[in-house]
Amino acid sequence: MDMLRELFSGALALSWQQGIMYAVGLTLILLAILKDYEPMLLLPIGFGAILVNLPFATVWTHGGEKGFLQIFYDAGIITELFPILIFIAIGAMIDFTHLLSSPKMVLFGAAAQFGIFFTILVALMLGEAIPSLDIDLKIAASIGVIGTADGPTSIVVAQQFASSYLGAITVAAYSYMALVPIIQPPVIRLLTTRKERLIRMDNQVRKVSKMARIVFPIVITVVAGILVPASAALVGSLMFGNLIRECGVLERLSKTAQNELANLVTLLLGITIGATMRADQFLRAETLLILCLGLVAFVFDTAGGVLFAKLINVFSKHKVNPMIGAAGISAFPMSSRIVQKMAKEEDPHNFILMPAVSANVSGQLGSVVAGGMILQLVPILLEKLT
Repeated sequence: MDMLRELFSGALALSWQQGIMYAVGLTLILLAILKDYEPMLLLPIGFGAILVNLPFATVWTHGGEKGFLQIFYDAGIITELFPILIFIAIGAMIDFTHLLSSPKMVLFGAAAQFGIFFTILVALMLGEAIPSLDIDLKIAASIGVIGTADGPTSIVVAQQFASSYLGAITVAAYSYMALVPIIQPPVIRLLTTRKERLIRMDNQVRKVSKMARIVFPIVITVVAGILVPASAALVGSLMFGNLIRECGVLERLSKTAQNELANLVTLLLGITIGATMRADQFLRAETLLILCLGLVAFVFDTAGGVLFAKLINVFSKHKVNPMIGAAGISAFPMSSRIVQKMAKEEDPHNFILMPAVSANVSGQLGSVVAGGMILQLVPILLEKLT
């Protein structure tokens, strides 16, 4: 009998909570395969969630020793190495030429961060109204950052402020990034008229010198590092990747960063994040709240960008298509493509992709700076309040 019990110890150790996590992991995998929603992330996250919820979680710890997923977590998440490497890869992928040719577009990247701070306030109010939820300023800030539509930034902030909710926050961030084509269009249509969606814009891109493209990442790194020191690692890695791209003498490294580095780190990041989704930590009321508030942040970021564009039109002779404000979030390049698709549906000859791309890359930069500001301001506020 003891031998049989030992033989089937895994089956006897299964719980219904683990069964739910298998279903969650399988759902993420199916969304990746069948719907093509961020497959490079959702598939490894889903598989990691299944792995870590197997009986005795031997992939996390086994026989008093760290399992391989805990080793990945300690080496890549706690140290923030994986997000930093991802930012280098993203920087190598981004072309800031459109933004440099029209610098005013940076305002849309800033306006589209409104949802972050709105959601932080909502989360704090809910925490006050329902004390059992145990939401403090750090957790509220971590939830709000989901609205950046920037997975690495969400990971860095959550790891520092709310590590026990890292899995839920990361899954929410990447899931809503994947659902941009579903979430953004209804919000845009709700806030704009057909006349506004028909506005045409100048797509001519001014020529930007190579020197300007090289100087830009250096200047941004220095300015952000001085004004928002906590953003130095995030902004610096993003701009370093971009400098590799633009310098013209590191083509092999640029391609490596865009391909091999991005693919390898994304793979390790995904399965490691999935390993944080242990049933005892994930299946809580706070998880459902995080998913709901993450959606609020995403929606209000989109709305903030659109409404800012409408405000500019009140005072400007050269009207802006308000839809490009929605591209100010960090979901690059998906959001700008959605905006162009919507413009084409209204008018097959309306081409606003270039302005949308400018807003989109500024959103990528804005989300990193917003994350850095939160990392810097939250400890200061907590110190003042205590």
